Amino acid sequence: MCGIVGYIGHREAYPIIIEGLKRLEYRGYDSAGIALFDGKDLKVSKTKGKVADLEAISEKEITKTGNVGIGHTRWATHGVPNDVNSHPHVSNSGNLVIIHNGIIENYESLKQELISRGYTFKSDTDTEVLINLIEDVKKQEGVKLGKAVQIALNQVIGAYAITVFDKNKPEEIVVARLGSPLAVGIGEDEFFIASDASPFIEYTKEAIYLEDEEMAIIRFHKGIKIRKIKDDSLVDPYVQTLQLNLEEIEKGGYDHFMLKEIHEQPKAITDTYRGRLLRDQAIIKMAGVEDNMKKFLNANRIIIVACGTSWHAGLVAEYIFEDLARIPVEVEYASEFRYRNPVIREDDVLIAISQSGETADTLAAIKLAKSKGAFVFGVCNVVGSSIARETDAGAYTHAGPEIGVASTKAFTTQITVLTLMALRLARAKGTISSSDFRRHLLELEMIPSKVEKSLESDAHIKYIADIYKDAPNCLYLGRGYNFPVALEGALKLKEISYIHAEGYPAAEMKHGPIALIDENMPIIVIATKKGHYEKVVSNIQEIKSRKGKIIGIVTEGDEQVKELADHVIEIPETLESLSPLLTTIPLQLLSYYIAVMLGKNVDQPRNLAKSVTVE
Repeated sequence: MCGIVGYIGHREAYPIIIEGLKRLEYRGYDSAGIALFDGKDLKVSKTKGKVADLEAISEKEITKTGNVGIGHTRWATHGVPNDVNSHPHVSNSGNLVIIHNGIIENYESLKQELISRGYTFKSDTDTEVLINLIEDVKKQEGVKLGKAVQIALNQVIGAYAITVFDKNKPEEIVVARLGSPLAVGIGEDEFFIASDASPFIEYTKEAIYLEDEEMAIIRFHKGIKIRKIKDDSLVDPYVQTLQLNLEEIEKGGYDHFMLKEIHEQPKAITDTYRGRLLRDQAIIKMAGVEDNMKKFLNANRIIIVACGTSWHAGLVAEYIFEDLARIPVEVEYASEFRYRNPVIREDDVLIAISQSGETADTLAAIKLAKSKGAFVFGVCNVVGSSIARETDAGAYTHAGPEIGVASTKAFTTQITVLTLMALRLARAKGTISSSDFRRHLLELEMIPSKVEKSLESDAHIKYIADIYKDAPNCLYLGRGYNFPVALEGALKLKEISYIHAEGYPAAEMKHGPIALIDENMPIIVIATKKGHYEKVVSNIQEIKSRKGKIIGIVTEGDEQVKELADHVIEIPETLESLSPLLTTIPLQLLSYYIAVMLGKNVDQPRNLAKSVTVE
């Protein structure tokens, strides 16, 4: 949940690291720090706050020269966000420096042992314990830095991605990972280290992604050696050519990444079904599904595990798979799944959904399911991520980089992939007619243009946002396929505006939430023509009789809800099963504009990180 950047080579390290930290700030932004070696001394500057704060303080504290450096942007786990707990952390001798993403679970016992050996600690972090453990091993065993890191890591319990530097060996950086991503960019006589490839994409397209329990010793002029942490065996590095473009990780004229990513959804959805949805041939082509068709067709049930927005996409998928393919589906919070001793059988299929492909709870659920013999299928956005490697098969969404912490295009592209899967399985099982199948393909192909049309309500949604921006609470209601969209709409508002919001099935309103409704309560009701329309209209009448303020998400041309609601936002008509791809758009925009009007940091909301790589 933190951002790591490092550089060793012939360029000045400082600007590369600072720019890299800005690109990784979505991973953590409560504090930041940098360590540079200028050829003689190790210079460290760190502070609570944003990378911009680090830049300002670095101007006063350190000389910004040197060809070796490491930097960090933090999302706090151990110790409150402050200057002292910020990374990098330096060992007691002042020779070793570290940055770390993850949690060392046995840090307290290690710390007590080190205190008994005479070590002192300035911070509350597990990271400072780790760097002093490495230093202690180095002294006690009389070994070089790389070996000391390896021995120390075999003593720790937890998750980590680390970068370690010894000022007495200025042409070497040591990195390692277990459970948190780490990439090494390979340039011309230079190396880049980062949590993902975005910090070095303009310098090189060649990268190595470390696997779990691997470490690398990176030597200027001498290259990179990768070893297994457990047994010290050498690993033959696999160098990937990156597909990422610099324009994809920049704002492109938008005020915020979130707004850019909302408007990228037509393209993202198209890119996700491109090459998979072949309407002219009336087929869906997905290698991960085709190669494992027997597993799906013989499945007793599908278990979907995910967290946050991905869990909401899984709830939509539950309706789609059961409706179209007639396969029983259970949707689980990944964070709860393995702690309740779940019943998992060999004829179960587990689908794990994650934008980053690094979500710690989802990875843990995958490992549990595999240990019970279940077939595991991954749906994620990041090529080469941990979930992509851990699962038996899978399908990538092709959303492109999602920088805004509040997920938008990941949600719609996940639904797109899951819809394609459900349709393909329905066709294979014979649970959908040829005409219905073709109709679904045609409608899905038209969704991007309908999302474009939904985005044209931007100004109208901004007007509504201005009216309700000061509401302390909001209620979101939906039925059927759009109940999960109500949950997602409420989550978006909570995440970026900090307004309390709840999503409910519309019929459940009478079982409690109706007590909250008064003339000050905005209620957003998804009331499209397809699916339970008359029932939702009845719910709207119940709200109106209690003076609630109604914002209706309706199908174009709707008159009935328009008569009852205070405001309506229209979306184009589509099939009920595809409606979540459209109904979510106005809810994303509404949350965005309310947050902007309240002066919130839309892309970096408080207390949240984009990729949750620890439990």
